[in-house]
Amino acid sequence: MAATGPAPGATAKRPMRADARRNCDQLLAQAAAAFAERGADDVSLEEIARRAEVGIGTLYRHFPTRQALLEAVYRDQVEALDRLSKDLLTADSPGAALAEWLAALVAFASTKRSMNTALLAMLGKQSELFSSCGAMLRDASTALLTRAQEAGAARADLVGTDVLRLVHGLMLAADSAPGDAGQADRMLSLVLAGLLTEPARD
Repeated sequence: MAATGPAPGATAKRPMRADARRNCDQLLAQAAAAFAERGADDVSLEEIARRAEVGIGTLYRHFPTRQALLEAVYRDQVEALDRLSKDLLTADSPGAALAEWLAALVAFASTKRSMNTALLAMLGKQSELFSSCGAMLRDASTALLTRAQEAGAARADLVGTDVLRLVHGLMLAADSAPGDAGQADRMLSLVLAGLLTEPARD
């Protein structure tokens, strides 16, 4: 039987050292904050490195290009949402869990807009990034909605993609009133009033 193992010339990827992992996490966090504040196109990589308190060489070792950083920030935020959804699937109140999920999606949508525009221009809608991240969000939304429906806490005539489209529509409405800081929260309350069949309990 032929031996199996790495292909000739292949090298195993080494685990990241603890200090390197911290630097990477800090760069992702500071990039996400900066993009949310000013937009992905208006923040230099040098500024992100300064905010993360690392040298620009450290940033380039983790993220050789602006596109690599944008992709990593986007994927990191979606993976964080995926972890949240798994925690919410064990919450005591399925209705409250679904409400918390929608609030998290709204928060994500408000920070990803400039990243989304930049990444679409670089990658296109059919990219692996958008495909895999979209599947994670659809699966999580479907699982949380189904659990709430089975508990009688949410309308039975909806599907998981409706949840994502509601959030998208909500953010479009909020964008039409940029000077109204409370618009997104009020719209979310209206969406939840129509989605849930009983008030969400904490």
